[in-house]
Amino acid sequence: MLCCFKELLIQLQERYGHFGRCSLWCIVDEQANSASFKEQLKQRDQSLRKQEQEMDSLSFRNQQLAKRVELLQEELAVSEAKGKKGKSKADSPSQHGLETQSVFDEDLQKKIEENERLHIQFYEADEQHRRQEAELMTRLQELEKESEQHQAVVDGLTAKYMETIGRLQSDKARLEVKAQTLEREAKECRMRTEECQQQLRRCQSELNRQVKQSSSVIQEKVPFNDTSEYLALSHLDKNDLLQTRDLSGQALSFIQDLVAALLNFHSYTEQRVHIYPLDSSIEPISPLNQKFSQYLHENAAYVRPLEDSCLQLHQSITEDTVTVLETVVKLKSFADNFSSYTHFLQKILPYQLKSLEEECDTPLCTAALTAKNQELQSDIKRVTSVFEKLQSYIYLLSLPSVRQDAMPQSSTSAVFTQLAACLHSLHDAIKEMSKHYNQKAGLEQDLPTITQKLCTTTECLLGSLGSLTSSTGKIATFFSNNLDFFTSSGYSPRGSTVPLNPLQAESMLANKKKAAAYIHAIKKARPQSVPYKEALSNRRILTSSTESREGLTQQVHQSQEKIARLEQEKEHWLLEAQLGKVRLEKENQRIADLETQLAAALGGSPYSQPAAASTLAQSHEEAEKEQKPAGRETTLCTSLVGMLCTTPTMGDEESREQLIKTHYMARVGELTTQLQISDSKAVHFHSECRALAKRLAIAEKSRETLSEEVKLANQNITRLQDELATTKRSYEDQLSMMSDHLCSMNETLSKQREEIDTLKLGSKGNAKKNKGR
Repeated sequence: MLCCFKELLIQLQERYGHFGRCSLWCIVDEQANSASFKEQLKQRDQSLRKQEQEMDSLSFRNQQLAKRVELLQEELAVSEAKGKKGKSKADSPSQHGLETQSVFDEDLQKKIEENERLHIQFYEADEQHRRQEAELMTRLQELEKESEQHQAVVDGLTAKYMETIGRLQSDKARLEVKAQTLEREAKECRMRTEECQQQLRRCQSELNRQVKQSSSVIQEKVPFNDTSEYLALSHLDKNDLLQTRDLSGQALSFIQDLVAALLNFHSYTEQRVHIYPLDSSIEPISPLNQKFSQYLHENAAYVRPLEDSCLQLHQSITEDTVTVLETVVKLKSFADNFSSYTHFLQKILPYQLKSLEEECDTPLCTAALTAKNQELQSDIKRVTSVFEKLQSYIYLLSLPSVRQDAMPQSSTSAVFTQLAACLHSLHDAIKEMSKHYNQKAGLEQDLPTITQKLCTTTECLLGSLGSLTSSTGKIATFFSNNLDFFTSSGYSPRGSTVPLNPLQAESMLANKKKAAAYIHAIKKARPQSVPYKEALSNRRILTSSTESREGLTQQVHQSQEKIARLEQEKEHWLLEAQLGKVRLEKENQRIADLETQLAAALGGSPYSQPAAASTLAQSHEEAEKEQKPAGRETTLCTSLVGMLCTTPTMGDEESREQLIKTHYMARVGELTTQLQISDSKAVHFHSECRALAKRLAIAEKSRETLSEEVKLANQNITRLQDELATTKRSYEDQLSMMSDHLCSMNETLSKQREEIDTLKLGSKGNAKKNKGR
């Protein structure tokens, strides 16, 4: 069994010894072999356990035999002692007993020796088994560790290959879909091309026919043509000028943010080069990084002109200028500065890549950091290529300001569209670079040699990348939102497809200023006034509204005074009613007491009834006497809350005080309720006032917008009137020129007719002379 196990270990060692030279399929085969070897190892372990159990049973049996031998030895010693004692009784034992005893002794001696030999063999086998088991377990653990390592390698390779396969499959599917889409688009383009060619041929034939017909008509009928370019009118919209000015201001703010972000990015990159991978304060950096740092130190000379040229471009766009590509001369300087910055990026590109390679060559650079540096290299290349594309498109847009026939309108729209797509590509590339730089900074935090200076510089660099991403995103969004305005047709003479040149723009603006000055002079000469009828109606309305307001104010004051007087009367009568109620209760109580006394007197004796009656009469008389003087001394008290009649009786003072207290408490409660109602009304009125204020603000805004619309409408009316007058004047000039031309043509026709007549007469005379001859 041990030999088989050794062979198994040797086979495993041989298998895993050349594992590095096996391919992926060999690794899979080795996994199957490893599983089979594990099964065999389990079986061998089971057989080993069975043998151990047998060994344990044999050792137990040996122990029993040893105990049995000890018992036999004890019995032998006892029997020998008894034999010695019996010799005195019987001097000579029998020969047969001695032989039997000697046989037993020899047998016992052999058993003892065999038992010792078996003990020694068992101990040696046990020690050898334990030693081999320990060696095999150690070897098994090593093999299991190697197997786990190889399994981890296999799992990693399998996951990597599966990921690669999935990515390739997705790329294949995407490319297939893209290929199908491109094929479909190509078919559609071919069909559209054929249709366009057919339509072009039809248009050419139709145009040729129309040209021939028009030429014949012009030659025969039209002596004067007013469709030449110098007589055409140009259309100018002030809203377009204002929008152009606004958009240039927004673009200037975005360019300023972009310039600030680029300056910070290059400056912090220069600081990082001086810190990592070598700190310039401790040891000198490499010559490559020194050159790279020198170039980065010059970044302001390339970045600042972008902002300055964009500011000059914004200042050149005013409300009194016609802004089209043919008239924006400052765009050429911006394109030149952008081209110089693009050349600067191309110059520092190889140094950036080499600097990242130096970071990868440091001993503490991990595989993850190397991968991130490689991704950053690809991101930097992509950003540089996108800047080159932007430089090309901006240069194309600046060409019409240098040469008038540099680019047609359709090409300009295509360039603007491609420029918008390129700006989005720049935003995506810088966003991807910022993400990879964030991941790289997170990995660098785990390095043991990281310093606080490097952490601070990296955080600043990440902040500049974030601002750069934000500014490029704003620029891309701004350009996409206003792409329709950029690609719209510019100012051109009416009835002509030729764009407006700077001379035409200058003359048109001069005419515009003259017309504005003329309109302003007319408005100053004749100020606006209100018609007489409208003024009279406004006065009547104002007078009636004032009188009605005064009358309503007087009515309100009278109503308030009446309400206060009624409240006082109400308080007075309430007090009177409460006093009467108290008096009634007291009289009822007194009558009840007298009735009880009378009933008691009547129930006592018949002789006591007259006495009780006389007593009751006396009490009524006393009450009337008390009431009469009390009635005479009744006083009337007036206060702010009303009037109160008081009767100074001794029994009513406490009840009157209690009654007044309850009255004032009720009055306080009523006032509290009225105060709460007033507060709620005030809150309601306040909310209504706020709503009315909002409505007023909205109305003011709507009034302003309506006034702006009215102004625009008036401007349109004046513009149309100017155009009408100009057109009328041009047509009058044309008619006068046509009449002059007709007169001249009539004179030439009369001259030609006279010449023809003279020639005919001459020819007739010559013919007669020839006949006479």
